[in-house]
Amino acid sequence: MIHLLALLGVLSISFSAIFVRLAAVSPVTATFYRAAYAAPILALVWLAQRRRDRRSRRERWLALVSGLVLAVDLALWHESIALVGAGLGTVIANVQVVFVALAAWLLFDERLTTARVGTIVAVLGGVALTSGLARHDAYGSNPVAGAVIGLIAGVCYSVFILVYREANRTPGPASGPLLDSTVGMVAGALACALFDRHFSFGASRTAHLWLALLAVGSQVIGWLLIGQALPALPAVETSILLLGQPIFTVLWGVVFFDERLSVLQWLGCAVVLGGVATLSVRRPAAGRAAHASV
Repeated sequence: MIHLLALLGVLSISFSAIFVRLAAVSPVTATFYRAAYAAPILALVWLAQRRRDRRSRRERWLALVSGLVLAVDLALWHESIALVGAGLGTVIANVQVVFVALAAWLLFDERLTTARVGTIVAVLGGVALTSGLARHDAYGSNPVAGAVIGLIAGVCYSVFILVYREANRTPGPASGPLLDSTVGMVAGALACALFDRHFSFGASRTAHLWLALLAVGSQVIGWLLIGQALPALPAVETSILLLGQPIFTVLWGVVFFDERLSVLQWLGCAVVLGGVATLSVRRPAAGRAAHASV
């Protein structure tokens, strides 16, 4: 049953990039409505579970701060989706595992082995390949810029993971930290709107439909299922299940948007996903906790 819940959660969040593309709104607009539509639903869920929420005030503030960081990450990720497609944009965003490993080395003095360094270099090389190396057959309106922005989004996502992990030290319902983080996303998106000249509250009805599905399917259902299921699974199974998100999204990109990647871009996808899988399976305990708590 736990495996089924986790798989359903991963399947739900794999549609995130698809809903963003279908909404066809600016990056920050998508970020804002993802959080704004999700927050009231999460509040209702949390109210039903609030007696089991024993987090400290510090943890609640950290969850809020993590949402501010996540808003920046999502705005950048949505921009990369527009430039390089839903599939590649999601694959590149998963390089956050690389930056979490580096942060663990710098901040927590965790050993960085030669094999791990080699894998990190390979993953970054894979990201370069996903850009298409400026070849004419590369998919995307600007795949090089999309890869660079996606890489920066990965850095932001790794910061989010580390902060959100600290906000989840006290066991309790997943709805509490997720609600606080989502409220932080709303505030973060409004701040990011200053840098998005296409930001608008007046999206079309069709766009609002896709944004509502993004909020309910990914931010609420997807992450509540994942938050409930993954802590009960072994680290290796957790890593494999979470890798389903970019793999599914690549498939959805081909099916829904005919995202025909070049040979170099397919090769880059394989290198990135293989490297991320290796880092995820071999990461130390602190890294596992960070990855599993998102």
